[in-house]
Amino acid sequence: MALSSTLQSTLLRYHYQIDTSLRTVIAKATEHTSTRALDAFYGQMQYQLGWVDASFAPTESNTGKLLRPTLVLLAFEAAGAWGQFPRDPSDASYLERVLPAAMAIELIHNFTLIHDDIEDGDTERRHRPTLWKMWCVPQAINTGDGMFCLARSTLWSVLEKGVEGAVAARLAERLDRATLTLAEGQYLDISFESRQDISVAMYIDMISRKTAALMSCAAEMGALLGTCENVTIERLRSFGEAVGIAFQVRDDLLGVWATTAELGKTPAGDIYRRKKSLPILHAMENANTRDQQVLRAIYQQTDPVRPQQVEEILAIMARTQSRAYCNSFLAQHCGLARTTLASVPRQCHPLSLRALDDLETLVLFIEAATR
Repeated sequence: MALSSTLQSTLLRYHYQIDTSLRTVIAKATEHTSTRALDAFYGQMQYQLGWVDASFAPTESNTGKLLRPTLVLLAFEAAGAWGQFPRDPSDASYLERVLPAAMAIELIHNFTLIHDDIEDGDTERRHRPTLWKMWCVPQAINTGDGMFCLARSTLWSVLEKGVEGAVAARLAERLDRATLTLAEGQYLDISFESRQDISVAMYIDMISRKTAALMSCAAEMGALLGTCENVTIERLRSFGEAVGIAFQVRDDLLGVWATTAELGKTPAGDIYRRKKSLPILHAMENANTRDQQVLRAIYQQTDPVRPQQVEEILAIMARTQSRAYCNSFLAQHCGLARTTLASVPRQCHPLSLRALDDLETLVLFIEAATR
């Protein structure tokens, strides 16, 4: 599904600052190396971030939406930017306080993507071979681990931006807790693959530990750097959690019902992969006995799923109204995100109010999957 022009404007607003800061992080890391033998190590990081091709030559690749670091910056502004808003609207120097946290979030996100691709056996990401497919599993693990370490060291650089030690320690604790929660979620996700007793409730708990964990962390970290008011911090954290759950359910809907033109992927791709996403789990819970047997047989077979079987599963989902259920679930969490956002104490500054509008735009984009 194409990005709306409004959301594109929101994401592009910070793109230069995020991209420049990320490149600075990688460049500083390479300064500590004393041998050219490590060039490829950092080259693989740049490949993952979409800056170079497989020969490490610069390329205009898909760098992703940079959604999570953008969420950090928006939460920072929405919370008041620590009272450092500039008089000149073109002056972005006030973002220096929050950029290390945004970089840490983006590096953690890519660390998890690298490891997830290995664990899931995915051979392509953003229309290119995945890191492990290009440079083998052991080296991809090393690259992912390197990004994790860079995320941690980058976060501590908030101290150089005048952030108080107590706030920096709280940020580090929050990031570590979120990363552990992500690992828990990935463990559950993998363990679900070989089980037939997974319920909708178990699935929601799992995605709360994956997609929602990092997005709630991003919003909370931005808020922590923007204000000392706990009410504001907690409400922005809750907003990030609701948006994270909704974002995953949006992907689940598109993974089954999006067309090739909308998503650029095979229609019903999640069914062909036998992914136990929310639509299939709802169908399994609510289908009649015969349909449950059909679903279990297809999901347990060793042969690839055939187009005729996909049609059978789609028919079962229609009978159980699984698409309507997922749409309702997504709308519920978008509504929760919108209500939470409306309760965030307002700061009387145009940039803060614009940030709140941009966060609302993100909710509208996610909600559009139901239409």
